Amino acid sequence: MKQKRLTRFLSFQSDNRKSKIQNLKWSGIVAIGITFALFGAVAQAQQPAKVPRIGILSPFISSADSLLDAFRQGLRELGYVEGRNIVIEYRSAEGHNDRLPELAAELVRLKVNVLITTGPQAVRAAKQATSTIPIVMGAVGDAVDFGFVTSLARPGGSITGMSWLGPELNAKRLELLKEVFPKLVRVAVLWDPATEKTYLRPTEVAARSLGVQLQILEVPDPNEFDHAFATLTGEGAGALEVMPSTMFASQTRRLVDLAAKSRLPAIFPDERYAQAGGLLSYGPSFPEMYRRAATYVDKILKGARPAELPVEQPTKFELVINLKAAKQIGVTIPPNVLVRAEKVIK
Repeated sequence: MKQKRLTRFLSFQSDNRKSKIQNLKWSGIVAIGITFALFGAVAQAQQPAKVPRIGILSPFISSADSLLDAFRQGLRELGYVEGRNIVIEYRSAEGHNDRLPELAAELVRLKVNVLITTGPQAVRAAKQATSTIPIVMGAVGDAVDFGFVTSLARPGGSITGMSWLGPELNAKRLELLKEVFPKLVRVAVLWDPATEKTYLRPTEVAARSLGVQLQILEVPDPNEFDHAFATLTGEGAGALEVMPSTMFASQTRRLVDLAAKSRLPAIFPDERYAQAGGLLSYGPSFPEMYRRAATYVDKILKGARPAELPVEQPTKFELVINLKAAKQIGVTIPPNVLVRAEKVIK
């Protein structure tokens, strides 16, 4: 009997010892598992988040341009700081539009998250380079007429952004010139053939109704500015309208100076020209459009699809008058026009 009890006791002790050993083994395995899990979590927490990369493609605009300053301001207002939580890759064709496809392909190879474009030529190059990377138009004429989007409300593809009614505004500028100078008969029109011919049609229609003869000068290159101004003054132009163009915008100061030197009353497509010394400007605020373009970048980075982001159009157009320029060329701006100006530079 004692022997049986002793056997049971020894058996119980052996089983208890085995159970303890197994428990120790399982505890060790669990501890090792927890250690690896914690180590992995720490390593993952320490791994830096991927910083979004934005590509900017332009025929002329450099990284120091005021329009891109406005774009960066828009990003800052949304919490993005260049070099900290967003990277911006700038590519400018520097006036050589044939380089745009190559530069667009380069940005695609960099795997940018969004492409920002300036002007229709850049939009076309970006569209040809990629069908998957979202493209945001910084500012372009009629995006539907250009064929970039299906409609303003539902773009329907990989392109969205800011658009403005360029052709209609060109006609309005001619009307303003005629209102300021009622006896005007002949107006020279400086046109960049790299833009669409649709820019000209409303102006030609307005000219017929106003009894104004147009002298259209195609200027594809800044090197031809001097010849163009010699031609328009030699043929008796009484005033000048400068059409919207990214190339012209890159030569703002030079165009303003040539107009003043020719003593020609001139109207320009946006305020930057008037601020640089141009007589008149009428159009949307392009810096504001680029600031708004930053909101598209923010939405796309947060998962929105370009096809479902309506294209925005500016609702405010500013007439800016530079009285210093008027005095310099010896003209007077009628009071009824002055009172309508949003800004008067004295």
